[in-house]
Amino acid sequence: MIGWTIALVVAVFLLLAWPRLTGFRSQRPRDFAGKGPAFDPALHLNGPILCEGVIYGPLGRVSSRFVAKMEGVWDGNRGTLREDFRYDDGSEQQREWRLVLQPDGRLQAEADDLAGAGAGQVSGPTVQMLYRLRLPASAGGHVVSVVDWMVLMENGSIINRSRFYKFGIPVAELMATLRRVPA
Repeated sequence: MIGWTIALVVAVFLLLAWPRLTGFRSQRPRDFAGKGPAFDPALHLNGPILCEGVIYGPLGRVSSRFVAKMEGVWDGNRGTLREDFRYDDGSEQQREWRLVLQPDGRLQAEADDLAGAGAGQVSGPTVQMLYRLRLPASAGGHVVSVVDWMVLMENGSIINRSRFYKFGIPVAELMATLRRVPA
C-alpha cells in the first residue's frame, strides 16, 4: 500500500513539475548569452514593423490569426511600441508598450492592459518578458500570466512565441514574426 502511495505521489509530482523542468518554461535568458546576434530593443524594435501571427487555443488548435502594424520610437533607453492589430474576424485592437531598458539588459514594461508591470531580460539574441495580461472583455476579461520570448534571427527578423497561463495551466499560445518595414 505504501509503495503505491509513493508511486502515485511521484507520478503526480512529475506530471506537474515536468513542464517546468523541461521545454518552454524551463528556458532562462542566461541560456542564450553570447549565442547569435545581439538583440538591441532600441534598434530592432524601432521604426515601422510588420507583425503576422497565429493564436492557438488551449487544445492547440488555431483560434485566431492577425496582422499588426507596429511603430517603435526610442529616446535613449526609453521606448514606446504602438501596435495596431487586425484579426481574421475583422476586429481591431490597439495597444501601446512603454519600455525602459536598463544597462544590464533588464527591461521594464508597462501597458494599459497589464495587471502590474512587466519585467524582461535581454540576453544574446533573445528577450524574455514576463507579465500578467488582462484580456479584453470579448475574450472573457481574464487575467493571464504570460511568458514571452522574442528571438532575433540573423536577417533581422524576430520570431515571437508567447504562452498564456491561468492558474499555471497553459490556455493559449501565440506565434508571430516581426519584420522591420524598409524605409
